[in-house]
Amino acid sequence: MGTKNRKDRITRRGFLELSSAVLATTGLLGDANAAEGVPAHRDTTNTPKPDSALMTGKIALEEHFVLPESADTSYAIRDLPTPELRQKVLDVGSGRIAEMDRGGVGICILSHVAAGVQAIPNISQAIALSRRVNDYLAEHIAKYSKRLKGFAALPLQDPEAASHELVRCIKELGFCGALVNGFSQIGEADSAVFYDLPQYRQFWATVQDLEVPLYLHPRAPLTTRQQAYEGYPWLAGSPWGFAVETSIHALRLMASGLFDEYPKLKVILGHLGEGLPFGIWRVDHRISRGSGSPKAKLPMRHYLHENFYITTSGNFRTQALTDVILEVGADRVLYSVDYPFEDMAEAAAWFDQAAISEPDHIKIAYSNAQKLFHL
Repeated sequence: MGTKNRKDRITRRGFLELSSAVLATTGLLGDANAAEGVPAHRDTTNTPKPDSALMTGKIALEEHFVLPESADTSYAIRDLPTPELRQKVLDVGSGRIAEMDRGGVGICILSHVAAGVQAIPNISQAIALSRRVNDYLAEHIAKYSKRLKGFAALPLQDPEAASHELVRCIKELGFCGALVNGFSQIGEADSAVFYDLPQYRQFWATVQDLEVPLYLHPRAPLTTRQQAYEGYPWLAGSPWGFAVETSIHALRLMASGLFDEYPKLKVILGHLGEGLPFGIWRVDHRISRGSGSPKAKLPMRHYLHENFYITTSGNFRTQALTDVILEVGADRVLYSVDYPFEDMAEAAAWFDQAAISEPDHIKIAYSNAQKLFHL
């Protein structure tokens, strides 16, 4: 770079362009593009490409549906302000397939909306609902078996029952793994039980033995535990509280020694990692300075790198994606949308033009998921 350019006033746009250029020279952004004569720095705006230019065949795995009889009791439905959006979460058929086509998505792995089974304190009712949800999903997947797959809903109010249901869903229904909506309420509404506790070790053993991943999906903290959000109740949900609750739950799993006991466990986090890729260094740094005493044998960063996968669901920000790739590597990142709470076409417009290398686009769009789920 010439002396004159160095002395020029650096604007925000100029800084971003310079940063992209530097990353490209390190190989993060554009070696494959350069070989094809394509500029390494892509347009990162959200201007959609023509439909014919969409990257097709994506695999998306934080995509939700609701059991019709549960729709009125699911707090997630309150995030869908129009009848049209409500209909989208109920649709497990042709309408959903059309939306997938809009976003260049070849396969969706579907899961029941938050808080779902986890919000039912009565254990027998939780067990019955999980089975009903899974059978309903399997019935609809059978109609579109090349396009739709499933994550099991599990009654973690009873770890043994959850293990049995997971085995059934994998071996009989052909599901790809499980998605659980954060902590479970057990026995009474004002309870929150997390899965680092000793009674869940046999459940985790089952997950490892089946060689399937578990998606740890967010839910809001209970209303009795939202003192920090007083006056700002909306912060407790998807704008902020979801990430806080889920990242704490993930750190509890890491710190408990779970992954030392079951080193082949695979856990998925959405929303570009719920903030953990950005904050994990400081967690380990403060532990090393005496600010914590985890049971785990290794730094938290080790488990984030070895036992977790991270999706792009509902966080369509190239700078944040770049941070995740730098921290855990592109092999650990998976494409997702968070449909219908997010829009298929908007997600595709962002991702397809994100300033990352072509090999990383392919890994994140579908090849990582193909390997993880044996698709």
